[in-house]
Amino acid sequence: MIEPRTLLLGALATVCFSLTGYVLVPALGVETTPITLENGRAYPPVLSEQAAQGREVYRDLGCVYCHSQQVRPETFGADLDRGWGRRGSLPVDYVGQQPPLLGTMRTGPDLADIGTRQPSETWHLLHLYDPQLTSPGSNMPPFRFLFDEVEGHDERALTLPEGTVANGVSVVPTARASALVAYLQALQQPPDVTGSSDE
Repeated sequence: MIEPRTLLLGALATVCFSLTGYVLVPALGVETTPITLENGRAYPPVLSEQAAQGREVYRDLGCVYCHSQQVRPETFGADLDRGWGRRGSLPVDYVGQQPPLLGTMRTGPDLADIGTRQPSETWHLLHLYDPQLTSPGSNMPPFRFLFDEVEGHDERALTLPEGTVANGVSVVPTARASALVAYLQALQQPPDVTGSSDE
């Protein structure tokens, strides 16, 4: 019969071995510092204050439930063929993100490189206000609560198709909408990243 002390030591050794193999060793391989691109810039760049606020809006609105931020490599799907990225995602793409917003499913397109695909602030604002304006047939709901309707002309107002709102009313993005767009524009994965850190 095995002594309880021997059994306890064996169980403890098994847990320690498993922890080392499944948690600690893989953690050593994860990128934790930005890398330097050929153009001398650090990647990934630090988000601006507005884009960082937009990341929180993205989380708050639950965008991760319909959009992923992980472009699969060519051998694992059609992400590159769809134009969702110029390369597959790498661990370095998520340096400094706490938590990484990988997403849970793909009801909508992957957004890991949306800032490259759609650099226009106007496009993003129109898409948030009414996705049908920019992407006919989209099943994304409108996020009109991110906009204010104000009487009269406002320089910040969206240019909408005639009849979308009452005459004399301007649709103006709120600070949350502008921050979310700043975050989406910041989502760019340059093609020349290899994933190895500069030490």
